Amino acid sequence: MTNETAVEDQLDGGVPYRSRRRTLVRAGVPVAVGAVIAAGVGLVPALAADSPPDLPQLSAEQVVTKVLGSDTQALSGTVSVSTDLGVPSQLLGAAAGGLGAAAGHGSDQGGASADPQSKLLGLLGGDQTLRVAVDGPDRQRVDLMENMAGYTLVRNGDQSWAWDSSTNTALHMTGRPAGHAGAKAPKAPLTGVPATPQEAARQFLTGSAGTTSVTVAGTANVAGQKAYQLSVKPTQSGSTVSEVRISVAADNGVPLAVVVKSTDGSTVLDVHFTDVSFAEPTAKTFDFTPPKGAKVTEKKADEAAAGHDAQDKKGDQGGKGDRGKGHDGVNVIGEGWTAVVSTQLPTGVEAPAQGSQGNGKQGKQHGRPMNPQALVKSLGKPVGGGTLISTKVVNVLLTDDGRVFAGAVTLPVLQHAAGVN
Repeated sequence: MTNETAVEDQLDGGVPYRSRRRTLVRAGVPVAVGAVIAAGVGLVPALAADSPPDLPQLSAEQVVTKVLGSDTQALSGTVSVSTDLGVPSQLLGAAAGGLGAAAGHGSDQGGASADPQSKLLGLLGGDQTLRVAVDGPDRQRVDLMENMAGYTLVRNGDQSWAWDSSTNTALHMTGRPAGHAGAKAPKAPLTGVPATPQEAARQFLTGSAGTTSVTVAGTANVAGQKAYQLSVKPTQSGSTVSEVRISVAADNGVPLAVVVKSTDGSTVLDVHFTDVSFAEPTAKTFDFTPPKGAKVTEKKADEAAAGHDAQDKKGDQGGKGDRGKGHDGVNVIGEGWTAVVSTQLPTGVEAPAQGSQGNGKQGKQHGRPMNPQALVKSLGKPVGGGTLISTKVVNVLLTDDGRVFAGAVTLPVLQHAAGVN
């Protein structure tokens, strides 16, 4: 079954489909913009090995309305994440180090290795498996399963935990972050990085409609559920993304799989449930007690937010040529598929400490200072106006005066945003 009805400006049924600027990961290093790509992911048809189900014909407007209007608040299951952005591993390491240093405020690195923003940047490279459980906006759990190690994020009301088993360090946050009250949809605990298809699809489908074409491209069976497939494509030139597909559960509108394809035809991101249940998880699922001997860093939710805001203000003070003030200290230039994120790259951050031990004892030796600008220049190539790091989908331009422009766009779009063409 296919339906080629396109969505352009507004959905039927009173559900808006409008332009909105988004920043998913806080500034500090250019690769952080990779999270923008995580908001534009889709499903490859090959996920369904059996015959596609026969479902009632729906228009694209109706399917998108089903997603944005879904009232499903409880689910649990296993999520497979496969990422091939082509981002140099050194840059991902620098990104994690920079965000970890920010979490530790540059001195006490005790909770930095458990910081969600730095840890979940690992989702931007390679293959990962996660166990997720959600029961409304106040109770969520994500377990990242790694070889011989693990990482856990739990939110249970006003208590949030992040625990890294490899270092036996934990971050404990109490209270609710500003703006959390009244949240209607479940969000990733402690971080803005989407960890499930549901989060990624919702963030993408509330993006720009004026530069997007959406059609229904058949049906599929995903994680034992019958689903519609949405094909989403940019209508403007300059994007490095060619198509996004989102698989939507026919029964309740929950996105089950999301994957993005680049203009060279390769699949750069694939996030999908391998199994899913919509039964309410048991209350003990969201209980967490740190293991014996764990080093715990205590923070208030509002204090953590204030720390990140301080980092943002530092970036604002060093910026030049800002054309539009975005969220969280990041400048967003343009909109839709060719939006460009701009910030000022710091000249130096402290690398994560190298003395951590698996028995829970934290080494005293701090990491050596890193120069992000020098790293970008060493990994990139000279172009007009600065240095370019080019990946399969994310391009980053470091200008000669230290500004960073990044996005899922071509080099000319970055140069135009920087005013160097």
